[in-house]
Amino acid sequence: MEEKKLYVSSGPHIRGKESVSSLMLSVLLALLPALLAGVYLFGLRALWVVLVSVGSCELFEWGWCALTHRQNTLRDLSAAVTGLLLGLSLSPTVPLWLPPVGAFFAIVVVKQLYGGLGKNFLNPALAGRCFLFAWAPLMSSWVAPRCADAVSAATPLAVMKTLSLPPESLLSSFLGFKGGCIGEVSAAALLLGAAFLLLRGVIRLRIPLSYLLTVAVLTFLFPRGNERILWMSHQLLSGGLLLGAFFMATDYVTSPTTARGQLLYGVFCGVLTVLIRYFGSYPEGVSFSILIMNLLVWTLDRLHMRRVFGHGKEART
Repeated sequence: MEEKKLYVSSGPHIRGKESVSSLMLSVLLALLPALLAGVYLFGLRALWVVLVSVGSCELFEWGWCALTHRQNTLRDLSAAVTGLLLGLSLSPTVPLWLPPVGAFFAIVVVKQLYGGLGKNFLNPALAGRCFLFAWAPLMSSWVAPRCADAVSAATPLAVMKTLSLPPESLLSSFLGFKGGCIGEVSAAALLLGAAFLLLRGVIRLRIPLSYLLTVAVLTFLFPRGNERILWMSHQLLSGGLLLGAFFMATDYVTSPTTARGQLLYGVFCGVLTVLIRYFGSYPEGVSFSILIMNLLVWTLDRLHMRRVFGHGKEART
């Protein structure tokens, strides 16, 4: 009888059914309502911006793998997710040459130069978007939704920067009838996608809930001379807060792995967002706050890492 052998290998020893590609596919499906809402509100121009962004990210991913003689990684769908998030975080009026510039920075500089998926220390889509602020006038041009004549419109956050409440009702703001980026205007579509990710178990509530609650508490306590509930509600529904809280701050690679670290991560993201919105020269603070906290993820994890059984505190280093 053949003797059975026991093979000992390095961890992980327990593997889940999910793969990288299945997780990324779930994110793509969850972002589909926001994409459809953006196309409905801003027309086919918004769809072209998103398609160019996704195609550029896929092209740069394939090109880098071919240039460095690495295995092609297009099948894991991570480049598609980056391109979709980047496209949804842009104005529908940006020229079509701008998304490829952001895609190059996101895929090549932020992701691939640091070793590829799982080794980047910044969220690629957010980093690509912030890099595009080198062309600030192009990134800050907005149009009114469902307007055939492409009438310029101010975003609710730009109006609130003047310490006034935006003219849109809360219902209009919730549905997306306001100026803004393609994928951030419809809170209803984003919450629908977020519910899908939560039900699938792709994300947990720790980061987005602590993020949104922090913004809610701070804006309620400091309404800047306005009615508290209305001011807080418009702050929660405006800008990229919901898109960032559910789809970007929860990125596995650039967020903490410990439970307490995730809670603190969300709280600090919320504090920075409100500080930038209130005192910064730019009306929005979500992108910058998440990127700043990406840089502190290692510290948060190290402070809250569990002690290894049988070892002292020095094991945490």
